[in-house]
Amino acid sequence: MAKQITQRELRNNSGEIMRQLDQGESFVVTRNGILVGELSPLRRNRFISAEAAVAAFRGAPRVGFDRFRADLDRAASQEITPRG
Repeated sequence: MAKQITQRELRNNSGEIMRQLDQGESFVVTRNGILVGELSPLRRNRFISAEAAVAAFRGAPRVGFDRFRADLDRAASQEITPRG
């Protein structure tokens, strides 16, 4: 749950608040007792090596091209006419 802080706390303790954001903490900012905003950490992209990805899927079942294509065609229309 987000910690509630005042505008003054944000101004006076911005460095510490930024460190806590970096550690995953979220904040709700108030001004004169009224909620005015939210601070939450951004989701960072996580990259893994190709070797790790291959290892993660090594035991997964094989995907047949024809079945995969049929599944895609069922999920997304390939018609060139615009949708109304």
